[in-house]
Amino acid sequence: MVDMTDQSSAGPSVWERDLFAHLTSHAQAESGLLEHYSAVADQTESKAFRYLVKLLLEEEIRHHRMFVELADSLKTEVEMGEDPIVPYMDFNRADPAGVLDGTKQLLEKEKQDVLELKRLQRELRDVRDNSLWGLLVDLMQRDTQKHIAILRFVQKHTRTSR
Repeated sequence: MVDMTDQSSAGPSVWERDLFAHLTSHAQAESGLLEHYSAVADQTESKAFRYLVKLLLEEEIRHHRMFVELADSLKTEVEMGEDPIVPYMDFNRADPAGVLDGTKQLLEKEKQDVLELKRLQRELRDVRDNSLWGLLVDLMQRDTQKHIAILRFVQKHTRTSR
Protein backbone atom coordinates (compact mmCIF):
# COMPACT_ATOMS: atom_id res chain seq x y z
CA MET A 1 0.00 0.00 0.00
CA VAL A 2 1.35 3.41 -0.98
CA ASP A 3 1.50 6.08 1.70
CA MET A 4 -0.06 9.15 0.08
CA THR A 5 2.09 11.36 2.32
CA ASP A 6 5.35 9.63 1.24
CA GLN A 7 7.74 12.16 -0.28
CA SER A 8 10.23 9.64 -1.68
CA SER A 9 10.83 9.49 -5.41
CA ALA A 10 9.07 6.10 -5.48
CA GLY A 11 5.93 7.49 -3.90
CA PRO A 12 3.18 9.72 -5.23
CA SER A 13 4.03 12.95 -7.03
CA VAL A 14 3.81 16.32 -5.31
CA TRP A 15 0.59 17.04 -7.23
CA GLU A 16 -0.92 13.70 -6.16
CA ARG A 17 0.04 14.27 -2.50
CA ASP A 18 -1.36 17.82 -2.54
CA LEU A 19 -4.57 16.75 -4.24
CA PHE A 20 -5.03 13.84 -1.84
CA ALA A 21 -4.49 16.16 1.14
CA HIS A 22 -7.01 18.63 -0.28
CA LEU A 23 -9.62 15.92 -0.92
CA THR A 24 -9.24 14.22 2.44
CA SER A 25 -9.21 17.48 4.42
CA HIS A 26 -12.33 18.62 2.59
CA ALA A 27 -14.03 15.29 3.31
CA GLN A 28 -13.16 15.68 7.01
CA ALA A 29 -14.52 19.22 7.03
CA GLU A 30 -17.69 17.98 5.32
CA SER A 31 -18.19 15.50 8.17
CA GLY A 32 -18.40 18.39 10.61
CA LEU A 33 -20.73 20.23 8.28
CA LEU A 34 -23.03 17.18 8.09
CA GLU A 35 -23.24 17.10 11.87
CA HIS A 36 -24.00 20.83 11.94
CA TYR A 37 -26.79 20.54 9.35
CA SER A 38 -28.30 17.65 11.28
CA ALA A 39 -28.15 19.58 14.55
CA VAL A 40 -29.76 22.66 13.01
CA ALA A 41 -32.55 20.51 11.55
CA ASP A 42 -33.15 18.86 14.91
CA GLN A 43 -33.16 22.13 16.88
CA THR A 44 -35.55 24.22 14.81
CA GLU A 45 -39.23 24.44 15.56
CA SER A 46 -39.97 25.43 11.96
CA LYS A 47 -41.18 22.45 9.94
CA ALA A 48 -40.44 24.30 6.71
CA PHE A 49 -36.87 25.16 7.72
CA ARG A 50 -36.30 21.59 8.96
CA TYR A 51 -37.56 20.24 5.62
CA LEU A 52 -35.22 22.50 3.63
CA VAL A 53 -32.22 21.83 5.87
CA LYS A 54 -32.80 18.09 5.43
CA LEU A 55 -32.80 18.60 1.65
CA LEU A 56 -29.48 20.41 2.02
CA LEU A 57 -28.19 17.64 4.26
CA GLU A 58 -28.99 15.04 1.59
CA GLU A 59 -26.93 17.04 -0.91
CA GLU A 60 -24.08 17.50 1.55
CA ILE A 61 -24.05 13.74 2.21
CA ARG A 62 -23.70 13.17 -1.54
CA HIS A 63 -20.92 15.77 -1.74
CA HIS A 64 -19.11 14.11 1.15
CA ARG A 65 -19.39 10.72 -0.56
CA MET A 66 -17.99 12.16 -3.80
CA PHE A 67 -14.98 13.68 -2.00
CA VAL A 68 -14.26 10.33 -0.34
CA GLU A 69 -14.63 8.54 -3.69
CA LEU A 70 -12.29 11.03 -5.38
CA ALA A 71 -9.66 10.54 -2.67
CA ASP A 72 -10.05 6.75 -2.79
CA SER A 73 -9.80 6.78 -6.59
CA LEU A 74 -6.64 8.88 -6.49
CA LYS A 75 -5.12 6.51 -3.97
CA THR A 76 -6.08 3.50 -6.11
CA GLU A 77 -4.55 5.22 -9.15
CA VAL A 78 -1.26 5.82 -7.34
CA GLU A 79 -1.19 2.28 -5.99
CA MET A 80 -2.07 0.89 -9.43
CA GLY A 81 -4.55 -1.37 -7.70
CA GLU A 82 -8.01 -2.45 -8.77
CA ASP A 83 -10.34 -0.20 -10.72
CA PRO A 84 -11.01 3.10 -8.94
CA ILE A 85 -14.41 3.88 -7.46
CA VAL A 86 -14.69 6.84 -9.86
CA PRO A 87 -14.20 4.94 -13.11
CA TYR A 88 -12.07 5.94 -16.04
CA MET A 89 -13.94 7.47 -18.96
CA ASP A 90 -14.62 4.44 -21.12
CA PHE A 91 -17.45 5.79 -23.24
CA ASN A 92 -15.73 4.79 -26.48
CA ARG A 93 -14.16 1.56 -25.30
CA ALA A 94 -17.23 0.04 -23.66
CA ASP A 95 -20.06 0.75 -26.10
CA PRO A 96 -19.85 4.08 -27.96
CA ALA A 97 -22.97 3.53 -30.06
CA GLY A 98 -24.98 2.47 -27.02
CA VAL A 99 -23.62 5.35 -24.95
CA LEU A 100 -24.56 7.90 -27.60
CA ASP A 101 -27.99 6.33 -28.15
CA GLY A 102 -28.71 6.21 -24.41
CA THR A 103 -27.47 9.76 -23.99
CA LYS A 104 -29.70 10.98 -26.81
CA GLN A 105 -32.74 9.27 -25.28
CA LEU A 106 -32.07 10.67 -21.83
CA LEU A 107 -31.45 14.18 -23.18
CA GLU A 108 -34.82 14.08 -24.91
CA LYS A 109 -36.49 13.11 -21.62
CA GLU A 110 -34.65 15.84 -19.72
CA LYS A 111 -35.64 18.45 -22.31
CA GLN A 112 -39.27 17.36 -21.94
CA ASP A 113 -38.84 17.71 -18.19
CA VAL A 114 -37.61 21.30 -18.69
CA LEU A 115 -40.88 22.17 -20.43
CA GLU A 116 -43.03 20.36 -17.88
CA LEU A 117 -41.30 22.05 -14.94
CA LYS A 118 -41.69 25.49 -16.57
CA ARG A 119 -45.39 24.80 -16.97
CA LEU A 120 -45.67 23.63 -13.38
CA GLN A 121 -43.81 26.70 -12.13
CA ARG A 122 -46.34 28.94 -13.91
CA GLU A 123 -49.20 27.01 -12.30
CA LEU A 124 -47.68 27.61 -8.87
CA ARG A 125 -47.36 31.37 -9.30
CA ASP A 126 -50.27 32.06 -6.94
CA VAL A 127 -48.67 30.17 -4.03
CA ARG A 128 -45.01 31.20 -4.45
CA ASP A 129 -45.07 33.54 -1.45
CA ASN A 130 -46.79 31.20 1.01
CA SER A 131 -45.54 27.76 -0.05
CA LEU A 132 -42.26 25.92 -0.59
CA TRP A 133 -43.63 24.38 -3.78
CA GLY A 134 -42.21 26.97 -6.17
CA LEU A 135 -38.79 26.66 -4.54
CA LEU A 136 -38.89 22.87 -4.91
CA VAL A 137 -39.82 23.14 -8.58
CA ASP A 138 -37.00 25.68 -9.03
CA LEU A 139 -34.58 23.19 -7.46
CA MET A 140 -35.85 20.46 -9.77
CA GLN A 141 -35.31 22.80 -12.73
CA ARG A 142 -31.72 23.33 -11.61
CA ASP A 143 -31.25 19.59 -11.18
CA THR A 144 -32.59 19.05 -14.69
CA GLN A 145 -30.04 21.54 -16.05
CA LYS A 146 -27.35 19.62 -14.15
CA HIS A 147 -28.58 16.35 -15.70
CA ILE A 148 -28.41 17.93 -19.15
CA ALA A 149 -24.85 19.14 -18.45
CA ILE A 150 -23.81 15.61 -17.43
CA LEU A 151 -25.35 14.08 -20.55
CA ARG A 152 -23.74 16.70 -22.81
CA PHE A 153 -20.39 15.94 -21.15
CA VAL A 154 -20.87 12.27 -22.04
CA GLN A 155 -21.81 13.17 -25.63
CA LYS A 156 -18.82 15.46 -26.03
CA HIS A 157 -16.34 12.96 -24.66
CA THR A 158 -17.78 10.07 -26.61
CA ARG A 159 -17.60 11.91 -29.91
CA THR A 160 -14.17 13.50 -29.44
CA SER A 161 -12.46 10.31 -28.34
CA ARG A 162 -13.19 8.30 -31.51
